[in-house]
Order: sequence, then C-alpha cells, then structure tokens
Amino acid sequence: VNELYVDDPDKDSGGKIEVNLNISLPNLHCELVGLDIQDEMGRHEVGHIDNSMKIPLNNGDGCRFEGHFSINKVPGNFHVSTHSATAQPQNPDMTHIIHKLSFGDKLQVQNIHGAFNALEGADKLSSNPLASHDYILKIVPTVYEDMSGKQRYSYQYTVANKEYVAYSHTGRIIPAIWFRYDLSPITVKYTERRQPLYRFITSICAIIGGTFTVAGILDSCIFTASEAWKKIQLGKMQ
Repeated sequence: VNELYVDDPDKDSGGKIEVNLNISLPNLHCELVGLDIQDEMGRHEVGHIDNSMKIPLNNGDGCRFEGHFSINKVPGNFHVSTHSATAQPQNPDMTHIIHKLSFGDKLQVQNIHGAFNALEGADKLSSNPLASHDYILKIVPTVYEDMSGKQRYSYQYTVANKEYVAYSHTGRIIPAIWFRYDLSPITVKYTERRQPLYRFITSICAIIGGTFTVAGILDSCIFTASEAWKKIQLGKMQ
C-alpha cells in the first residue's frame, strides 16, 4: 500500500541525507578530480575526501571517483571539479559517465520500481570536453515499512540536465559537473501488509462456487446431448 503525506519521515537523521556517488571521468587525471559541497546553511567544503576513493583509469589518464558523504536537508549542491587541485589544468575534460547516484538506504523490494538511481548510466562522453554539466535534482523522501513495523528511509529523485560553456569578463570559467538539489515536502510511504483472512476465505468460496457452476453447466450439456442422441436412435429404430 502506498500513500503520500507532508512530513520529514527520518527525524532522527540529524537533518542529514546520505549520498552515494560513483562517476568516471576517462580524460581527467585523479590528482585533479575533487568533490565540493555547498548549501544554504553556509556549508562550503572544497576537496571533500572522507569516505571517498579515486581509481585511475586509462593508464592514469582518467579517474573513477567513488564517494559516500552526507548533505544537509536544505537546498544546495555538490560538484565534481578541479577546484581543489593545486594547479588548474588549461583544458580540463569533464566528459563523464555516472554509474550511481543514490540517497539514503538502498531499497531492494519486489514490486517497488522507483527512481532511486535515476542517473544510472548517464553518458556524456560525446559532450564538449570544456562544457559544464548541470543536473537539477528534486529529491523525494521515501519510506518503506515492512510487516514487522521496521522502517527504511530512502530518497527517489527526478532530474533535468543541461550543459554549457560558461564565460565571465575574465575569460572561460573552469567547467564542473554540478548536482543541484532541492527537497520535496511530499513523502512517499510504502507499507507492506498481509491480506485479511476474510478475503482469503472469500476467494476460496468464489473458486469453489465457480467450479460447481461450471461442473453443473457441463453436466447439463452432456445430459441434454445424451437425451437428444437417444431420441435420434429411437427415431431410426422406428
């Protein structure tokens, strides 16, 4: 059973949302790749490194970034860029593939098909290497409650994106891959329930009743056909 309501379901989270990001940049060295986090509460973190890993690709010419971090439940952004590098490259190549971007607990529940990893497989390898990428996310809190009453908190999201080469009066702006997010006030809740006993009994009665009805119809047809055949045989004998 699913329902919608206005609330913050995970009040014990301390106002935080866990984020899992896995992205490959096949044409940017790992020493140049960094993660920056900003939000409307004043957080501004450049070069976040906790619970993150950078794996060289293409003989060191590229990089796969995997990070697990938390964001505040306020509008903000996190972005993959070269902003934290010691020296900025002349022509950073921001072409990329997103393997995973998810929020909160992982839900693997049959019959629930939501947008929990909507950016999985996003391929921007054919984009302009100097372009910035903006992914605009609308995050929707999602609760799953099993029959024991245990709740798991996850987040679905919708996404829109654009890419552009940005300039200012001083020249071209360093490109980045931006994930700008905002939270929806609407919560989606899935509750696992058993069917009541009376519905099971009703279904059994319906099956039994249907079986007897079909059997009665077949018996009537066979009897009618038998009587008709007998009359035909008597007619032949006379």
